[in-house]
Amino acid sequence: MPPSPNHLLRTHAEELLRNAIGSPTATFRDGQWEAIDLLLRERARMLVVQRTGWGKSLVYFLATRLLRDQGAGPTLLISPLLALMRNQIAAAERIGVRAASMNSENPEEWGEIKRRIRLGAVDVLLISPERLANEQFRQEVLLPVAPRIGLFVVDEAHCISDWGHDFRPDYRRIARVIQALPRPVPVLATTATASERVVADVVAQLRIPLRVLRGPLVRTSLRLQTMHMPSAATRLGWLAEQVPMMPGSGIIYALTVRDTKQVAEWLQSQAIDAHAYSGSTPSEERSALEERLLRNEVKALVATSALGMGFDKPDLGFVVHFQRPASVVHYYQQVGRAGRALAEAYGILLSGSEDAEIADYFIRTAFPPEAHVEAILTALEKAVAGLTLTEIEREVNLTRGQLEKALKILSTDTPAAVGKLGSRWVRNPVRYIVDRKKVAQLCRLRREEQHRMDLYVRSEQCLMEFLARELSDPHAAACGRCSVCVGKPLVPIGCSPQRVEAAERFLRRCVHPIEPRSRWPGDALASRGWSGQIPEHLRAAPGYALSHWGDAGYGPLVRRGKLIEERLPDELVERAREWVRTWRPEPAPTWITCVPSTRHPGLVRDFTLRLARALGLRFVDCIISLGSAEPQKNMQNSYQQAKNIANVFRVQRWPGISGPVLLVDDTVDSRWTFTVLAVQLRAAGSGKVFPLALASTAGRDA
Repeated sequence: MPPSPNHLLRTHAEELLRNAIGSPTATFRDGQWEAIDLLLRERARMLVVQRTGWGKSLVYFLATRLLRDQGAGPTLLISPLLALMRNQIAAAERIGVRAASMNSENPEEWGEIKRRIRLGAVDVLLISPERLANEQFRQEVLLPVAPRIGLFVVDEAHCISDWGHDFRPDYRRIARVIQALPRPVPVLATTATASERVVADVVAQLRIPLRVLRGPLVRTSLRLQTMHMPSAATRLGWLAEQVPMMPGSGIIYALTVRDTKQVAEWLQSQAIDAHAYSGSTPSEERSALEERLLRNEVKALVATSALGMGFDKPDLGFVVHFQRPASVVHYYQQVGRAGRALAEAYGILLSGSEDAEIADYFIRTAFPPEAHVEAILTALEKAVAGLTLTEIEREVNLTRGQLEKALKILSTDTPAAVGKLGSRWVRNPVRYIVDRKKVAQLCRLRREEQHRMDLYVRSEQCLMEFLARELSDPHAAACGRCSVCVGKPLVPIGCSPQRVEAAERFLRRCVHPIEPRSRWPGDALASRGWSGQIPEHLRAAPGYALSHWGDAGYGPLVRRGKLIEERLPDELVERAREWVRTWRPEPAPTWITCVPSTRHPGLVRDFTLRLARALGLRFVDCIISLGSAEPQKNMQNSYQQAKNIANVFRVQRWPGISGPVLLVDDTVDSRWTFTVLAVQLRAAGSGKVFPLALASTAGRDA
């Protein structure tokens, strides 16, 4: 009896699979062929929930190849991260699928990609959800290709749910695209991290019937262990001793950009090849770091969640968390990078004293407060022709990030309260009411997620089973491999006192550069006649902050001295003296002054006098306060910050002013106080102005 057409199709698909993987004996994992078959035969619309490393990308690439062989049009793939896009394009090419991506990194290629799409020479077009907001893209690419789409894919579909851990407002636009697709275009949404609540919300948000295919989420290769280490120095010491012992290459996750840099610098000082990676890392550098990790040319990348969804290194030997993530879902997503094609890999979670504070910060800033929304809408209502983002900053005292977040949500809601015409935001004629109940529910959920993550750190049941149950996995069972199951630590739970002492010295030595500003923000200082570029001869020189307000090292000393003791300790004077000697600014300062304060008038002056004596420099109290301004910490963006201090200070000339000067303040955030005073000092005849702050209070970056 001849084989059935479906059997022949599966045989062909398995040949493609083996080519993609490079293994002559590879076979489909449970559920992979079933998903492909449903897309091919039934033109199904479905949500696939499968563990990290299961091979969701193989499903949509193989389905694309087989659909194209049947004469279908190209696949449109919505993908959230550029790192993910790079991996996906490489995977597609291995099975003969011609993939292209239109993203912010390759605008010079867009014209050629559009031409190839028109000629039918693109099998898969990968875009970010944000691209759907671009009117030019919609008109020139999406509308012409929509009638010919053969498969529509939404990768990391949990991002569409604001109940999920990685909500991306632009994912809301996807539902409108799906509604416009001709039937019977198959739709495939995929995720590894969706609880029952999130699955239900994804189905509701996409507004189409979706068949849900859910597989087991347990990762049999992972060996999990947790350790509570409140002290950052202890965790750094542990990393220095244990990372070299870990198999292969891996990822060390940290919660903030600042922490990735600090941890990477520490590991490098301990002769460990580790590098920081975050959303603020330049694009070319990120690509190079990813490639080096893929080729096992580095021991570890110290990364934020920017190196997460979709990064595919099958032989990643370990994932270590320097701090506790905000939720079990975050943790599963990240630890699941390890051991995809290995019999054994490690997932080690270190938990510190700062974890809850950082997670709380991200909860507080996750949703724009109602007052922010009302301020933006009021400003737009007054502007008949709309406002650019820079113009909104002038009207509304919010950070650019806060403005962008609020505008994103307002523009993706249905109906949208605001729209964008070119570069200008406009108010739409719809009534907008903040859903206070939902915001409160989401904040409660986030705090409950924190609590569940804390329970995981202290769990006395199987760690993998704990994760699977939190993700609504009906197949959850004890793994037999984690530290709880085996009844003993998989890796040592401490490190040598000598290493901890070295880490403490490192933290105390950490300084934070204060980069000079080079341009005035619009007309914020027009009252002084300052706009455009700051003349180079009037700019501040590069400077330093000796610590960060909330970090280990000297940060707590600054906080205690300022807020409790009202006197900065001699230890800080000695540290500042040591750093200036190490820094050796050129030309060397010949005198020293400080920023006057109306709220703590004696604090910085007293410190600067003692530092002047320690350095053998002349202290000159030549900066006069002309009155009290709003605290700079209340000013949220550059325009407001600069304008707030435009007329607050006056510099008094004195006979020795022409020498280079060390300008001291207790804290630095926006850098505008140093910038304005440097211009005034230089205009009064001073030499170079070197800023020195005891602590940086700049906000956290994820």
